[in-house]
Amino acid sequence: MPRKYFDQKLADLNRSMKEMGAVVDRRIGETMEALKNLDKDLAAEVVGGDREINQVEHEIESVCMNLLALQQPIATDLRVIASCLKIITDVERVADQCADICDIIQAGEIPAQSSVVNHVVQMLETAGAMFEKAMDAFIARDVELARQVCGMDDQVDAMFSKIVLEVCGTITENPQSVMKEVDLMFITKYIERMGDHATNIAEWVVYMETGVHPDLNDGRI
Repeated sequence: MPRKYFDQKLADLNRSMKEMGAVVDRRIGETMEALKNLDKDLAAEVVGGDREINQVEHEIESVCMNLLALQQPIATDLRVIASCLKIITDVERVADQCADICDIIQAGEIPAQSSVVNHVVQMLETAGAMFEKAMDAFIARDVELARQVCGMDDQVDAMFSKIVLEVCGTITENPQSVMKEVDLMFITKYIERMGDHATNIAEWVVYMETGVHPDLNDGRI
């Protein structure tokens, strides 16, 4: 494969990654609105759109595998392709978590006008900002921006711990509400995982640019 053609295919790959990230970013926003308003119709749209994300993931995987098969990439190219394969998995899983949250909104009985729900929404806003920043770091190949995601993950983890305590307190005071509160606990856990996936994306950006795969949660980089 001529180098010029290979470079064009790499550019196409980056464009597809950017587009997939934008779609998932919109899914996060829709999930946030569905949770704020307990909008079951909007939640159903998010759940129904999950297949589209899966299809895009498979298409990008095929592009990456073809690039590996048709030319022996140099080290830098190999890191880009390998990182893209890893990143699309995390992007797809963020979309899965949006669908999981919306499944609960559709089927559950989340209490309206709850201070805990407000805190869960705030947590989702932070996780969504993490994802957006991680994808921005990928698009810009910005290592410093990728490293900033770590601090945001600490915020998400702190919110998770606070909400768990709030939910446990509510269940203690109102045992009859246990099922509704368990729904919130599941949603909170899905959001916490979204933050982890955003951190994974950031770590792969660092690897892509430096050749070193860090643990952004260890506080040493």
